[in-house]
Amino acid sequence: MSAITTHVLDAVLGKPAEGISVHLEKHLDQRWTAIGEGHTDRDGRCRDLCLDSGDGIYRITFAVEAYFSRHSRTSIYPEIAITFRVDGSQHYHIPVLLSDNSYTTYRGS
Repeated sequence: MSAITTHVLDAVLGKPAEGISVHLEKHLDQRWTAIGEGHTDRDGRCRDLCLDSGDGIYRITFAVEAYFSRHSRTSIYPEIAITFRVDGSQHYHIPVLLSDNSYTTYRGS
């Protein structure tokens, strides 16, 4: 079994993005099933999104529109959805580097 965690860094401000709503789903029986949710903490991390996942296809969605609004900023992205595959018993850390009109993600450690 694998843990799935994430964090969001605001590349414009150069600091963690606190308070972003995060939802995790798994693709089961031809549909998406919710398996975890939370908010990024003061360090921009969501540490307990899913502590025990199995192999499969997952989707993590970041509701960034409210974050930008709280900081009097706008973005073309109301949300960011990242779909990824889990295979094996390793830790899956999916970070996001966020700016107003772009984002980058990668598999972290």
